[in-house]
Amino acid sequence: MITPRRCALPTLVAFFFLFLFASSLVACQGRPGDSEAGSTDSKAKSDSTATDEDSDEKEEAVPVQVALLARGAMEATLQSSANLEAEREVQVFAEATRRVVELKVEEGDRVQAGQLLARLQDGEQRNALGQAKALMDKFEREKNHLQSLHERGLTTDKALNDALSDFEQQRLAVEDAERQLGYASVRAPIAGAITQRLIKVGDQLQLGQHLFDIIDFESLVARVYIPEKKLPMLRPGQSVRVVARALRNEPFMATVQRVSPIIDARSGTVKATIAVGGQAGLRPGLFVEVAIISAVHEQALLVPKRALVYDNDQIFLYRVGEDGRAQRVLVQPVLADADHVEPAGGLAEGDQVIIAGQAGLKDGAKIEVVDPDAPEEQLAESDGDGDTGR
Repeated sequence: MITPRRCALPTLVAFFFLFLFASSLVACQGRPGDSEAGSTDSKAKSDSTATDEDSDEKEEAVPVQVALLARGAMEATLQSSANLEAEREVQVFAEATRRVVELKVEEGDRVQAGQLLARLQDGEQRNALGQAKALMDKFEREKNHLQSLHERGLTTDKALNDALSDFEQQRLAVEDAERQLGYASVRAPIAGAITQRLIKVGDQLQLGQHLFDIIDFESLVARVYIPEKKLPMLRPGQSVRVVARALRNEPFMATVQRVSPIIDARSGTVKATIAVGGQAGLRPGLFVEVAIISAVHEQALLVPKRALVYDNDQIFLYRVGEDGRAQRVLVQPVLADADHVEPAGGLAEGDQVIIAGQAGLKDGAKIEVVDPDAPEEQLAESDGDGDTGR
């Protein structure tokens, strides 16, 4: 009779050898599998390299518009604005209490210095002058008679001196009477135009009453204030363009008459007086735009401002390189006007510079020049990525 213990032992030994055999078989079969894994890794690396090469070959070109650099005249200007004013402007006042009997001018009339503007009542003053002259003539005859007697020793020194004194006092009285009569004639102190008449015939004037305003339109000026850092660009005699939009868009020509010798410490500006003169249509109070021409270059390299990109304190643009890629070029402006700048160097006549689509470009980026009339959407694809430079 066989017991359960004796049957279990051989069974366990058999299972143990079976396990060892299976492990050996698996280990032998694992070597070919390793070779296949290595082959798979090599293939993956090869595929990755090929993908990168395809990516380089398929780099998308950025659509841009370009302009060809050329040379032309350029000028630098200092811009400002002001209201015109007259440097020679006077108010005429009454110098005596009289009644107005005649007006000789009206508002808008041009007058010369010394011209009669109005006549005041003067009958009393004429009579006083006549009496003063008659008395002076009497004293003059007495003076001459006593001088003749004194030369012959027939009169005293005191009598002669008294006669001379009486004559001198009466001469002064005649001058005063002539001055009082002169106040009856109101005359223009300067040449110009009557801009205001404040009296009419029959008015009883008071001493110091305001009668007329006279402005010399030839003395019109515009006073502008230029930042102190631009003072080296400012000097008397410079040509100036003055535009009065209320009249026309074409400029009036003017000249820098003088530059203030001091700088306003509060505003940091220097005052320049622009002589405009009496050009047709210009008048005091008119608002004008002023452009002082500080420099003119006849053969400047004209770089469109549309091409410029600003990166903090740097200014640059993109030029089309010989390889068809964008080249970043730093720009240092020498002159600038409304549409162009003249660079200090780095660019040449005939260069193609990018004027649209440069936002987001990078140095060396592949570009495609499109038609100047291309829609903005075609160029907008290049915006939003990379170095905007603004």
